[in-house]
Amino acid sequence: MLLASEEHQIAAILESPSAPLLANRLMIALEEEKKRREKFYHDIDDDMKVEFINGEIIVHSPVKKEHTDATGFLYKILDTYVRIHALGYVGYEKVLTALTRNDYEPDVVFFGVEKAAHFKKGHWKYPAPDFVVEVLSDGTEHRDRGIKFNDYAAHGVAEYWIIDPQDETIEQYFLDGEVYKLHLKLSEGPIRSKVVEGFAIEVKAVFEEELNLAELRRILEK
Repeated sequence: MLLASEEHQIAAILESPSAPLLANRLMIALEEEKKRREKFYHDIDDDMKVEFINGEIIVHSPVKKEHTDATGFLYKILDTYVRIHALGYVGYEKVLTALTRNDYEPDVVFFGVEKAAHFKKGHWKYPAPDFVVEVLSDGTEHRDRGIKFNDYAAHGVAEYWIIDPQDETIEQYFLDGEVYKLHLKLSEGPIRSKVVEGFAIEVKAVFEEELNLAELRRILEK
């Protein structure tokens, strides 16, 4: 389904007498991009943190400790909860998410039971998740709030969290039709997922080790 802005862009192109020429040039460019994408799949390995975005290969730089901590803390809690309740599959950092045009490696992803049932040993290329988390860094914020924000929404990812490890905040977005709407932005207090049934944690547990351990104990004791 096209967004209203995309429909306007197409309408503007169709107003031009050179529309067939533009369409032909676009098809040639997309065919070349498709070849680069296949080469990307062939060349990447387990040691690389890379993404394929709009025809370009994006190699990620090392991240700061607070980024690694926030990603790991959330993953531990979410993965433990999901496995205990048999709700699906949770992955982090190296889960290659192949959308229509682009390939991302989100920081944390959740797939419900229906999608997770198709993941077997050796699986390495995944569909659009049901829930995605990106942890901001200086080099990725413009994509996390830009193309990824729009692409995840366009592919029906129902819930999206943006974590700022520097300010220690979590933004929670829910899909509303074709776009994300901000549900809340918190620096403390509980945050509850709509997609992962029953999952709720204290925001500070994503940033502080003692609170993270406390949340893990709470989940395990239930």
